[in-house]
Amino acid sequence: MKPGNYFYKDQPLFGMDVGFSSVKVMQTVDTGKERQVVGYGVAPIQSNAIKDGVIEDVQSLAESLKKMFEQNIIGEITTRNVAFSIPATRTFTRTLDLPSIKPDEIPDAVVLEAEQYIPMPINDLYIDHVVLSNTEKGIEVLAVATPKIIVDSYIHLANVIGITPVAFDTSILAAARLFRKQDDHNDIPAVLVDFGSMSTDITVHDRTVIVTGTLPKGGDMFTEIISNTLNVSFQEAHVIKTKYGISKSKKQQEILNALRPAIDQLAKEIQRMIRYHEERNASKEKIGQIVAMGGGANMPGLSDYLTNSIRLPVRTCEPLRNFNLHKLRPPSTVEKSMYVTVAGLSLIRPGELFSND
Repeated sequence: MKPGNYFYKDQPLFGMDVGFSSVKVMQTVDTGKERQVVGYGVAPIQSNAIKDGVIEDVQSLAESLKKMFEQNIIGEITTRNVAFSIPATRTFTRTLDLPSIKPDEIPDAVVLEAEQYIPMPINDLYIDHVVLSNTEKGIEVLAVATPKIIVDSYIHLANVIGITPVAFDTSILAAARLFRKQDDHNDIPAVLVDFGSMSTDITVHDRTVIVTGTLPKGGDMFTEIISNTLNVSFQEAHVIKTKYGISKSKKQQEILNALRPAIDQLAKEIQRMIRYHEERNASKEKIGQIVAMGGGANMPGLSDYLTNSIRLPVRTCEPLRNFNLHKLRPPSTVEKSMYVTVAGLSLIRPGELFSND
């Protein structure tokens, strides 16, 4: 979703990802030869500051952000222009097939189509779209709708801390942008699996986002299962999850038995998405890979388990692999996976926001 102000056309921006328990920021620049990280940071936030995607405790979150900008930035954030991510679970994303119509008729057609599948009044939504293809047979459009109450709460936060929102993107579209622009194998149709703390977004990507879905279970659920199974604290379970996971260890079989139902449900949902895509697009190239992203993706043994279950290669996305940190201290191996969304946001070019399309 794009603002309508052209004042920021040639100015840089940084990405901000407000999650369930933390907020991440990152600014990058294109040097012509590579993508260089200018600054990045992360800070914890109160989990009750956000409810159903809406920032309710703006003051608490604003204080956490101000502290982060003053004390916890590695490098420097040099601009006040920000691209926010909105959790994919709070948005409606869908590809639409429209008849061949004039360009200026597309927005109204998108709204009419959106009314058919979104269980909310259209007046309560911000709706944006991008044309994926335009042929004699018709127009394929990717449409995204977000409740105004969510976007407006982010705008309120921005006003309080003195930054200027110039774009909003869903978390999965930001992750897809990172995959599309930074991954060496982005030409192979893929399922992107983005593990958040509270939910997991699953997206079919074939040169662009085709279809998305969400499981209301994320990395914290894995941690909680391990905590209950081994009778350890949540913090201890998190360490066990990130260090051993379901790979070889003294507790491997016990942990695997506990996590298997949740992981098998994830595998079934991925397979369902693949079948849906291949039945709907029989003439297109088949899915050739699964890319795991986000904080839960690094659980040892997970990629191998999913590979054996789904019979497709599963690999983990390294979000900063093709970024140059120059002299900045790199985030730890565990922390890197947290920056998928915000790294994708940082790749937005101002020209994308202010084109005449």
